[in-house]
Amino acid sequence: MQYDEIHGGDAPLGATVLDGGVLFRVWAPNAARIDLVLAGGERRMEPREGGVWSVRVDGIGAGARYRFRVDGRGPFPDPYSRSQPDGPHGDSEVVDPRVHAWSDDGWPGLRMPGLVLYELHVGTFTAAGTFDAVIPHLDDLRDLGVDAIELMPVAEWPGARNWGYDGVNLFAPSHVYGGPAALRRLVDAAHARGIGVVLDVVYNHLGPDGNYLAQFARNYFTDRYTTPWGWAVNYDGDDSAMVRRFVTDNVTMWAREYHIDGFRLDATFAIFDASPRHILADIAEAARAAAAPRGVVLIAETHENDARYLRPAADGGFGFDAVWADDFHHAVHVFATGEHQDYYGAYRGTLEEIARTIERGWLFDGKHLGPNGHTRGGPADGVPAPAFVYCLQNHDQVGNRAFGERLSTLIAPDAYRAWSASLLFLPYTPLLFMGQEFAARSPFLYFTDHNAELGRAVTEGRRREFEHVASGHQVPDPQALGTFLDSKLRWAERERDHGRQTLALYRELLRLRREDPVLREQTREGLRAWASGDVLFVERANGAGRRLLAVNTGNALHADAARLELPGHVRDAAWRPLLSTDAPGFGGMGSDARLSRDDVRLPHMAAVIFAADP
Repeated sequence: MQYDEIHGGDAPLGATVLDGGVLFRVWAPNAARIDLVLAGGERRMEPREGGVWSVRVDGIGAGARYRFRVDGRGPFPDPYSRSQPDGPHGDSEVVDPRVHAWSDDGWPGLRMPGLVLYELHVGTFTAAGTFDAVIPHLDDLRDLGVDAIELMPVAEWPGARNWGYDGVNLFAPSHVYGGPAALRRLVDAAHARGIGVVLDVVYNHLGPDGNYLAQFARNYFTDRYTTPWGWAVNYDGDDSAMVRRFVTDNVTMWAREYHIDGFRLDATFAIFDASPRHILADIAEAARAAAAPRGVVLIAETHENDARYLRPAADGGFGFDAVWADDFHHAVHVFATGEHQDYYGAYRGTLEEIARTIERGWLFDGKHLGPNGHTRGGPADGVPAPAFVYCLQNHDQVGNRAFGERLSTLIAPDAYRAWSASLLFLPYTPLLFMGQEFAARSPFLYFTDHNAELGRAVTEGRRREFEHVASGHQVPDPQALGTFLDSKLRWAERERDHGRQTLALYRELLRLRREDPVLREQTREGLRAWASGDVLFVERANGAGRRLLAVNTGNALHADAARLELPGHVRDAAWRPLLSTDAPGFGGMGSDARLSRDDVRLPHMAAVIFAADP
């Protein structure tokens, strides 16, 4: 790879290893002088077109440490740094992406249809908390039925522990997790097992501690918009072309240099852009171009219920493949737990509401009003089933609680099994949160390792936020090491009775999802959902037959089809049970389950999947 140091705007920014040396380029449009600071001294950089500064240094290569001095200030780490071995306040390190010998030449990448996602936080997934430590668990995830792991953000942040949403060096995989080489080993190992890797990326803001971008260019950020977490990124003001390039270069790097298969973009509703073409469309296009011919998936985290995300850019959309559709989680959570605080207040918590959500894809479609008169979103007509990412748990819904409780600790085991079956029966893309498959009991708390001043503010803010629900108990200190350690998965739970039985259920549900001729067809056609008394019914049908999910949320039921007011085609079919969450192997009592015109039997608080052949 060779780049002429006087090449124009398409030459890479950051440090690029050449034959015999390294080319350094940095964007600093407001500076009068930039100096490259190396261990052996300083080199003055030359101004180039568009506010870019450049210098080539011979005789050095990968591993060299460097920084930039801006008009005598600093020195500061490289905004495009590929590695920060000592964290965001330390030196940048030159990385040569060609060193890794990839073994995934035949890997096709990812597509949304058929995908089962598994979200994990690298630092708490294992005791070691590194990229390499994830690798021994990949075989178990493959055997479970997982198609892709979704890594919470890995870009360099300050301190030794963090959720990742305070990242400040967007091009540098965290040195705490093992850095660039270790991430490449993880991705390569995942591909060898048929598992893709989706990366959670944050383009709505950057963390405050270790964020030196404004030292290079004032217009990385803007005060025209505000976010709850920090300065908004400037995608549509002065100098925004280079800021837009900053994030498209970032997604390109992850796809090309790390073979990342997909991106979950955090809080896309807080990515503000009034340009004729939204930055989200540019990001999607850049990711696909960089990954080609491999498939890559783009997933937006948004509460907007807006199908625009899923329309092609040519039709005024953003060209994404899927959105996090939280209405299912919220409706189920309110029904199962009875909690109505905060955003849960928009949900009635009824089986009818859950059924409506399942049929529509999301509940709030611009028409439906919650109990507080709240409405949002638009219709999801024509949106394919794989474009809705459904979950029962994720890092937000667990970790944004005062005490980080998982659903498996908030409701009874039989209810947890039943709702797990409902998630995996549906045609939508399921997302599992690490440990969900064995009903992990460990909390997932909010944790940080900021400097003393910022850390104190975070602790105080967290406790103020939850003072109305803490009930006299002190909210765990995000800054305390114990808060982080308590959040680590306890893998021994997987081998105990409850964990082993729940794991068996998840394996069987995911096997049915892959192999059953009705359930494996991911379509909204033939999908119906309704409630009758304490029972939620969901029907899926195609030419291969029909499948019916019955979730009995009350006492054991023994009735006839007429009493349940089942539709005629359901009453007249010959149903046979495929799976019951009340089976002894899953931790249940083994109660009888039947469905016919004259005899409907459903176990107490259980889900049963019935099959009817054509």
